[in-house]
Amino acid sequence: MTRQNYTFTSESVSEGHPDKVCDRISDAVLDAFLAEEPEARVAAETFATTNRVVIGGEVGLSDQDKLHDYMERIDEIARACIKDIGYEQDKFHHETVEITNLLHEQSAHIAQGVDAAADKDEGAGDQGIMFGYATTETEALMPAPIQYSHAILRRLAEVRKSGQEPTLGPDAKSQLSVLYEGGKPVGVSSIVLSTQHLDEAMTSADVRAVVEPYIRETLPEGWITDATAWHVNPTGKFVIGGPDGDAGLTGRKIIVDTYGGAAPHGGGAFSGKDPTKVDRSAAYAARYLAKNVVAAGMAERCTIQLSYAIGVSEPLSVYADTHGTGEVAPADIEKAVRSVMSLTPRGIREKLQLNKPIYQRTAAYGHFGRTPTEDGGFSWERTDLVEDLKKAI
Repeated sequence: MTRQNYTFTSESVSEGHPDKVCDRISDAVLDAFLAEEPEARVAAETFATTNRVVIGGEVGLSDQDKLHDYMERIDEIARACIKDIGYEQDKFHHETVEITNLLHEQSAHIAQGVDAAADKDEGAGDQGIMFGYATTETEALMPAPIQYSHAILRRLAEVRKSGQEPTLGPDAKSQLSVLYEGGKPVGVSSIVLSTQHLDEAMTSADVRAVVEPYIRETLPEGWITDATAWHVNPTGKFVIGGPDGDAGLTGRKIIVDTYGGAAPHGGGAFSGKDPTKVDRSAAYAARYLAKNVVAAGMAERCTIQLSYAIGVSEPLSVYADTHGTGEVAPADIEKAVRSVMSLTPRGIREKLQLNKPIYQRTAAYGHFGRTPTEDGGFSWERTDLVEDLKKAI
């Protein structure tokens, strides 16, 4: 029997967190190459520290002359990201930070395993396991702790960038401990928020006075009570933020990026990887399938696992778990999801329209639980497979 009464905690980090600065730059590089060529190959990694950003990895375009031209744009791309995030600190400023570009052409051996021959579909870019998850506990079919942790930081970023709250800085972390009764989220036992502030004279109490109204408006009514514990900037001042305060690296916030620990993660990071890399595209596909299973009323909770081998197009396995909430047998769900969608790397990319410059927006506030956009962004959040799944059962 699944536990019905418990407390579960998830955290989020803002777009100004050092690791998220790196995710943003890596995905901006990816978007730039995909805008030039939808089949571009990119595996970009970024490291950031005081006054320094280093970008490495591999890229590939069919036109090598254009590849050289885009290499010249990397500096400009990175500075634009840092400026938009809001960093103008003495030791991390978009105008003065030193950018080192170590990107190089994609390995021919990796390309050989991935590229499609004339008579077969392309293989997966690597081996690996990927998970997708959905639950009825929020409208977005996401776990409540991570969904609202993201929402708090997104709201604070909005008022910071609009100038409404000019004392807030770009770097921040949130954490919510959510109370569940009868298996449903009903409140928060504690709220943790650490946010950079630009006024050195501000105390923790001053910062709480600024952020509390936005937190209250973001959380569902009645979730905050007199018993809710608040921990706002619990260590005191937080003036030096971002890569100047702590080094950042692409791909270090994979649980923040997915389900906040409420569901498994295959281990692969997303940012900076083009959609031939199943670490990213198959994780999106697994979320898409799990969300549609739940939206179809087949379960209140659903986990989908996919597995791949490098150079092999079809998934090695498809696994479904409805956590005791299913109206349909998991084995039947496994057959149904295979029948309604091609799960080859190319099939996933075509179904979800992943060969587009849509990735920079995923770099902060979660890859899942977002609203699909007309240009194809967050296409894996659509629920357009519901009727097909029902027919396949």
